[in-house]
Amino acid sequence: QHWGDKGWLAAHEPNAANPYLADFYQDMARWGFHSQVFFLGKRLEQHNTICLGNFSVLQDRSVYEDAEIFARNLFNQGHISLRDWQTYYELYQTMAQIIQPPDLVVYLRASIDTLCQRVAQRNRDYERTIPRAYLEQVNALYEDWAARFKLSPLITIEADQLNWVDAERNDLDAIAQEIEQCLNKELS
Repeated sequence: QHWGDKGWLAAHEPNAANPYLADFYQDMARWGFHSQVFFLGKRLEQHNTICLGNFSVLQDRSVYEDAEIFARNLFNQGHISLRDWQTYYELYQTMAQIIQPPDLVVYLRASIDTLCQRVAQRNRDYERTIPRAYLEQVNALYEDWAARFKLSPLITIEADQLNWVDAERNDLDAIAQEIEQCLNKELS
């Protein structure tokens, strides 16, 4: 699928393919590790496909975020045991040393209120029970991760006022312009 008028391909998060996701939102402790291992495998597969291709791709979420934010949050909350976290994180660290980092990471920062509105707009059955506290913890981990990420350039775009779902708005083009400006600075 192409994204915007730049000819970039879009690599979306494989939510619909995750056989654990609906169960996860009902019982995070029981299905957290399973769901995260699924996402890790799919994200690494997606990352590898992107690296093997000869085209520009915008990936919805990276393998780094899966581990450093979502899996870590589940461990911090006690939904993943220490044993499972160590197993998962060692696998992730090994894979992160092997894979080629992205050319650029774009962090779309949004407030908790905006995130809650967007979750409600998506209207996915399994997301209706996401606690606000979960989103707060994920957001805090994103801020920490973005501040520490050094494998490639990272730009932060304030996304509270952006809307890339509404076809009448040009916010995708605005994001694309910011990305191109950052890439041009890196290349010069």
